Amino acid sequence: MQKMKTVVSKRTLARIVSFSLAIIAVLGASNIIYMNRLRSAGNKIEYGYMLAVEDLAESADKLSVSLTKGMYSASEKMLSELSSELISDSYRARDALSRLPVSDMDLEKTEKFFSQVGNYASALAKKASDGDEPSYEDYSKMNMLCESAQKLSELLWQMRAELLSSDSSVTELFKEVAQGADSLVGDGFAEIEDAFENTPKLIYDGPYSDHILDKEPRMCKDAPEVSGEDAIQKAAQSCGVEAWELKESEYSEDSKMPSYRFEGDGVSCAVTKNGGYICYMLKSRHPSSSEITPEEAKEYAQAYLESLGIQSMETTYYESYDNVCTINFAYNDDGVTCYTDLIKVAVALDNGEILGFDARGFIVNHYDRRLEEPALSVMECQEKLSPMLSVVGSSLAVIPSDSVEEKLCREFKCQSSDGKTVLVYVNCQTGDEEDILILRELEGSVLTV
Repeated sequence: MQKMKTVVSKRTLARIVSFSLAIIAVLGASNIIYMNRLRSAGNKIEYGYMLAVEDLAESADKLSVSLTKGMYSASEKMLSELSSELISDSYRARDALSRLPVSDMDLEKTEKFFSQVGNYASALAKKASDGDEPSYEDYSKMNMLCESAQKLSELLWQMRAELLSSDSSVTELFKEVAQGADSLVGDGFAEIEDAFENTPKLIYDGPYSDHILDKEPRMCKDAPEVSGEDAIQKAAQSCGVEAWELKESEYSEDSKMPSYRFEGDGVSCAVTKNGGYICYMLKSRHPSSSEITPEEAKEYAQAYLESLGIQSMETTYYESYDNVCTINFAYNDDGVTCYTDLIKVAVALDNGEILGFDARGFIVNHYDRRLEEPALSVMECQEKLSPMLSVVGSSLAVIPSDSVEEKLCREFKCQSSDGKTVLVYVNCQTGDEEDILILRELEGSVLTV
């Protein structure tokens, strides 16, 4: 297995500000500015209302995703986990609704929906704990709830956008409702209530996380310590500049991955003190146009990895935003995709320049594995899948788990009856359904939820 000589990650300032978080920051910049303005103005009521609306919308989003995953689950274990998420998110939604001054509005159907999801999830969890397999009726009920959650999510995000762009304050808009006047808020919630008008009644009885970065990096363990002089040479190579153009930052990285930090004109990066691996590199340039395709961006990213001596990486997912394409790479261990060993590369879509690189996941998890032979055959694993799915293809994959352990799974790429692409991970040793991801193919992006 190839050892990595130079690896980079995209974290801006000290510690764990990854490039991916930087992208999220860009996406939510207008919201952050607005919310900070409310807090700085001391308008706690206004801020609280906006936060509640946002919490409500996010809860509806999560309910929709969990319900969709539930439709594609075939195991009691996975349904039990999804039920816990549904109960938690439905409670959060009701809590957010309670923080809004909506007592004068008729929101009976909206409130009933959140309670219905929570109660149904509890019934589903009980059924799973009793060892009962989900029935076709269970899948049908989840589908009905999922459609309602998706519609609710769309309407709530639309309302939030209108509140942000309104000339009136949120407080004033809610006051108008209390006074019986026509209001953006009143109209918005009325539309939400109408959306539940035809929702069928249900009859029933009664969730790859960042915590893996808390581990001690495997690649740094027992690796020799490198000097600051050697580290700056490695940093210069990854940034595409001369060593004299960089200076060591007064702030070093002293977390689980102790590193030297270097800064230059519009660029920053970090190099591990043990092993001399590049943790991250980030350039501040903002491309003004898109002249190359995501496929071409992948080629630039792959060439960059190879220039750093990093091999056996395969592209998994990618996202294009603001003229930058961020590509996820996973290590390929003799045909097995190791989603634990992740590297992210950001490519400028105007000229193919590498703007960022995040290899912390790789540095933390990569090692010379001795993978066991699968105890179950492809067909034995496939028998564990939901009848709602048609298998398109399968392969072996290593995925992380909530217990920070790795699991060898059969990754099934499936098609649902409504045209969704679903990835289901079945444990090759136990047959347990370990995870479900829904593939979203957008213009310039392929993502999972």
